[in-house]
Amino acid sequence: MEATNREIEDLFPEKKRVRNPFVPIGALVTAGVLTAGLISFKKGNSELGQKLMRARVVTQGATVTLMVGTAIYYGEKF
Repeated sequence: MEATNREIEDLFPEKKRVRNPFVPIGALVTAGVLTAGLISFKKGNSELGQKLMRARVVTQGATVTLMVGTAIYYGEKF
């Protein structure tokens, strides 16, 4: 079992969250905005809910952009 773990560690010398900590942070922000938007809709405040859903799209897009940018940046280095 230990040999398998070493082989896996050799394949991935650095963890991805260490390379770019903004991706997990972006995912958490996206989830938070989504949750707030759904709560707003449930409470009947559809105007605020719509704004939060638009904000969710922006944060989700930023997170995906960070993921792609990181993949391109580190893909060229290896």
